[in-house]
Amino acid sequence: MIMHENIRTARQYIDLMLQGVISSEKLVRHYLDTIDQTDSDINAWVNINQRNAINQAQSLDQLRKKGMPTGVLHGIPVGIKDIFDTVDYPTQMGCAAFADRCLGKDSAVVEKLREAGAVILGKTATAELAYVHPPNTRNPRNTEYGPGGSSSGSAAAVAAGQVPLAIGSQTDGSVIKSASYCGVYGYKPSRGVISRRGALKTSLHLDQVGMFALDLGDLALLGNVLGGYDASDDLCFLRPRPDTLGGYESDPPIEPVFAWFDLPYESRYSAALSAGIDELIDCLGKQVDRIPAPNSFVGLIGSLRRIYGYELYRSLEELKLIDSQHLSHTIRASIREIEQITDQEYNDAMEAMHGSVDWFSEFFNDYDAVLTPAAPGIAPKFGEGTGDSCCSTIWTLAGLPSISIPVLVGENHMPIGLQLVGAAEQDDRLFRTARWLLGLLSEES
Repeated sequence: MIMHENIRTARQYIDLMLQGVISSEKLVRHYLDTIDQTDSDINAWVNINQRNAINQAQSLDQLRKKGMPTGVLHGIPVGIKDIFDTVDYPTQMGCAAFADRCLGKDSAVVEKLREAGAVILGKTATAELAYVHPPNTRNPRNTEYGPGGSSSGSAAAVAAGQVPLAIGSQTDGSVIKSASYCGVYGYKPSRGVISRRGALKTSLHLDQVGMFALDLGDLALLGNVLGGYDASDDLCFLRPRPDTLGGYESDPPIEPVFAWFDLPYESRYSAALSAGIDELIDCLGKQVDRIPAPNSFVGLIGSLRRIYGYELYRSLEELKLIDSQHLSHTIRASIREIEQITDQEYNDAMEAMHGSVDWFSEFFNDYDAVLTPAAPGIAPKFGEGTGDSCCSTIWTLAGLPSISIPVLVGENHMPIGLQLVGAAEQDDRLFRTARWLLGLLSEES
């Protein structure tokens, strides 16, 4: 098992660089050495150019020495899921059809990171086309297990202490469940906060950018860096973004009120998860309301599946992959299923999605966050798939912000994340609530 108790947060490293205690080059070399020492067992990375990373760090150190403007992530290395275009690395999307594919330009997310002074350390492993066929990545907590997916490499790299921050994506549960399985913090922002330009498109309405860190405050900082309007992304809204770092650093005016839904998929929860949740609800007492889930929630799970399948099929058509022999048997079997989804089924599912958005906008007038598991149990064994996304489906469909915090323990000492879900475009309030909850839990432990 790889542990990371002695690893500092990104914000601590930023302070040390401001004080002149360390340089970006020294920090990058530290993480490259860690990758050299550990990644043969984990396989979190698919492409790293050490000289490129060191050159980036040296250039950033020179800017600081010259007194030039610096960004809020100046000198901090970041891992990028291999579905986001980068000017200096190929973007192969876990698919043999795109071996050595390089467009020579950055995605919007990578542009934002470079503008903030981050070092693009390399590309992390993804499930094939960010879907269901897993990469050869293992879970750093216990290499007999997988890290989940499709953001497998990003979650594993952070959990292994190979990089302080990493970028992923979520179309159903790929950020939240992978964070849960690997015992790190994961954050999926509100739909439309972060531009998806230059990223693999699997679902126009469901694809969302996410991120991983070993610290909640680091996620809040990274959320501020990545947010912004982009006219080329149809779902990216033109209005101010929530200040996630400001939310994290603030205190709630009154103690938060949580909701717990008794959900239709609770039969999938492991015994350890159910016991941990009961203990948590007892700890919160009157601050959590236990609510039967509306009957409509059952239909929402199917609605996401239909939207995802319908839009994925058309994305595969655009990529000219429907009949490709480069695809795995896993995804080819899925193609035969999703091509059967009709226009009417898709339109009905879209109507249900819009209805869920309206329902939750009213619901959060009375609650600060929904408490729910990030995954129904511990990580799947290595080679047994990317994991069960059921705990993320409803919230992803509605475009709600979600955070996975590593506070529960399952079988074989493997982690299970607790998920907090907030109101759309109130990600700052969600971070404020999450920090408050972590403080409470630390007092109780």
